[in-house]
Amino acid sequence: MSQSGYNNPAVFRKILIANRGEIAVRIIRACRELGIQSVAVYSEADRDALHTQLADEAICIGPPPSVESYLNIPHILMAAQITGAEAIHPGYGYLSERSSFAEACALQGIKFIGPPVDAITQMGDKSLARAIAHQAGAPVLPGTQRALQSEDEAVAAARQIGFPLLIKAAAGGGGRGIRRVMSEDDLLPALRIAQSEAQAAFGSPEVYLEKYIPEPRHIEVQILADEHGNVLHLYERECSIQNPRHQKMIEEAPAPNLKVETRRALGEAAVRVAQAVGYQNAGTIEFLVDADENFYFIEMNTRLQVEHPVTEAISGIDIVQWQIRIAAGEPLPFTQHEIPVNGHAIEARLTAEIPEHEFTPSTGCISEWTPPGGPGVRVDSHLYTGYSIPPYYDPLLAKLIVHAPTREQAVARLQRALQETRIAGVQTCRDFLIRIAHTDEFLKGTVSTPFVPRLLRAHRVAGGVA
Repeated sequence: MSQSGYNNPAVFRKILIANRGEIAVRIIRACRELGIQSVAVYSEADRDALHTQLADEAICIGPPPSVESYLNIPHILMAAQITGAEAIHPGYGYLSERSSFAEACALQGIKFIGPPVDAITQMGDKSLARAIAHQAGAPVLPGTQRALQSEDEAVAAARQIGFPLLIKAAAGGGGRGIRRVMSEDDLLPALRIAQSEAQAAFGSPEVYLEKYIPEPRHIEVQILADEHGNVLHLYERECSIQNPRHQKMIEEAPAPNLKVETRRALGEAAVRVAQAVGYQNAGTIEFLVDADENFYFIEMNTRLQVEHPVTEAISGIDIVQWQIRIAAGEPLPFTQHEIPVNGHAIEARLTAEIPEHEFTPSTGCISEWTPPGGPGVRVDSHLYTGYSIPPYYDPLLAKLIVHAPTREQAVARLQRALQETRIAGVQTCRDFLIRIAHTDEFLKGTVSTPFVPRLLRAHRVAGGVA
């Protein structure tokens, strides 16, 4: 398999990164290796951030609140025009799944490094995405096929689906806007709360119902699709280790203890869904998998994922560089059977959060930052000693990625890397990640999505002694 053609003149001359933190640093590095100039944007709170120091150019786009800076479309487009950027990479979060932003880029003659507007729009509506997946032959969970129109409709649909069930924001994503309902008595109060949360988080109160599967695994499939009709998958990732707010903590590729036929079927289903919406660029199809390895489509993330490095490790494919190359019109030079699965990779997210206090965010000035190193260890981060963590943004500080020939070796490498990590000046989840990495469930590869909440409950029962 070849990734030849770097520094191809067809690739852009200058790209603006409409993001911050470790993902902005990651994209800047990809640009540099491709011989492309990078433009960083930053809020007033991020004036001294690492991404502003590493980029070829940096331009302030507003005050600290995200709505006035990283979500300010006119300011970002103006920055692109001022600097002469030909394309914009949105990273993940922020504007990455806003079809209005992709459309605004097109109107300004700026290439959006991501999927077409129609694909973002269709897959951004979670109930519509379910219908598309069903038509494409991917199994979907029992649930409503469109957003609920009334409380009476919610009650009738819930009785038909059966309890327990989930209320999910139709415009949601990233684990946000989800409420579990165990009985009919809890339905309407939870519905009203979910609608309010959906409005606050996504600007739309629309929600839908979905059958709840106890003890599911959360497994996702990485997609790459070019502008010439080639759609491939880069295999699956295990993402079941999530905090009580459904935010992922540890991910790995490939998923452990999965039958060969299930792995193949997941990949094929993901490709069909991507083809059904005319997908282009990088994206992820997410599934729930039950104890019998029946799997069900839940959503598509039309963007780069935080956990993309584990797929890069096992496939040897630089996903960020290929996002850029696809957007520049290059065809994928490899076929499905040419993509390898090389060993095993695990990622742990180091965040400025306090797990024992409901993952309360923490801020402070980094007085020590000594990341791990050694064979098979990669660290994606925007930290440096003396950096002050602003209180306005996502608490992700660094991603520790390990790669080894076998899962057992990768687990041992993760344990070692976490122990080596030294960070002071801010409270983090490091010690909790170490605890996870030594549990029997993790060692055996048998975790499901309730794993972390159960671990936290056991921690509290034991009096907070890890």
